[in-house]
Amino acid sequence: MAIRQSIAAILLLLSLPAFAAPVSPATMRVIDGDTVAVGAVHYRLVGFDTPEKGPRARCPAERELANRAAARLRQIIAAGGADLEEVACSCRPGTQGTPACNYGRRCGTLTAAGRDVGAILIAEGLARPYPFDWRHRPPAANWCGARP
Repeated sequence: MAIRQSIAAILLLLSLPAFAAPVSPATMRVIDGDTVAVGAVHYRLVGFDTPEKGPRARCPAERELANRAAARLRQIIAAGGADLEEVACSCRPGTQGTPACNYGRRCGTLTAAGRDVGAILIAEGLARPYPFDWRHRPPAANWCGARP
């Protein structure tokens, strides 16, 4: 009986909606312009896409813009007032938490001082809207051509 109650309590907690939680700048690392880590947990920030960095960049212009997006995200987080909310990923059902869904990253939204960081980066030309859904994947952005 106690096991059933424990399982029921766990299932209830897992079904509750997520709430944004304040995150100290000291505990959050920027991986790239749309990925952060809190401890060992990586979060793909949803709703926007930034250029690829390192060997995944398709041209020097993309690599430079990726570095600028990551630097700007670090600056936003360092200013304080960041809230991270874990959200469900828009991946094929049954793949969340696996390499088949966002390379195993969790998904989240990040606000700073009440503003969505994706909207900030988009407004500054460092990101593009990315309404991902596993059934309708948007085309890859061309960061090597004209800037957004």
